[in-house]
Amino acid sequence: MTTAVIIDDEQKGRLALREKIRNYCKGVKIVGEASDGFEGVEIINEYHPDVVFLDIEMPGMDGFEMIQALQEMDFHLIFTTAYDHYAIKAIKYSAFDYLLKPVDIEELKSAVERVNSQSRHVTNQKLDALHKNLQNRPTLGKIAIPTQEGLLFFNTLEIIHLEAQSNYTMIYFEDYPKLLASRTLKDFEDLLPSENFYRTHHSHIINLHYIRRYLRGDGGQIELQNKNFVPLSRRKKKEFLNIINQGW
Repeated sequence: MTTAVIIDDEQKGRLALREKIRNYCKGVKIVGEASDGFEGVEIINEYHPDVVFLDIEMPGMDGFEMIQALQEMDFHLIFTTAYDHYAIKAIKYSAFDYLLKPVDIEELKSAVERVNSQSRHVTNQKLDALHKNLQNRPTLGKIAIPTQEGLLFFNTLEIIHLEAQSNYTMIYFEDYPKLLASRTLKDFEDLLPSENFYRTHHSHIINLHYIRRYLRGDGGQIELQNKNFVPLSRRKKKEFLNIINQGW
């Protein structure tokens, strides 16, 4: 049985989430609830849960401040929020799950399944990435990349090129061996900042800072600093050249 606590300043929010977990996540047992960050610290230290459902917006001590007040974080963390705001992208970058209120049942079940398949000891690494990204917004730098071996954390500036490999993505770095990520190219397109990364082709995304030269053609080819060549689709040619000419 997976033990869990709910930390949310709204009683209706706690009740709704508690009932959905009881009805649809049979392997999860709620062992405690808290109405603010201060109480949250106390129940986490008391119950040592496997999973913490944490509201971001709370008066007095919000979810992020509560995390910083904890001495140990040996648990999975799922954020809950009523607002799709700036923090969501930072949370995604750090590979945490989050649930938008009102909580969708299928998203809840998927989030619980994902945390059960991961080691909770990686929470500290994910929190470190989240903390750095929140400090550096709007430019998010630290991204968690899921691989078959687990999560690996990189600065986005280190990524040169991403290439679709069916439902996986091959990622090429400046000073690190290429790796296969268990996430689609579309996932990365939605996540990576569009001011730095550009999808040149249905199978390729490049970091614009690593362009070496453009070779003309029907669509053309782009040579990157690592001497790899990436195709540019014909329909993307005009847009790409406009971006380059504007100095992006």
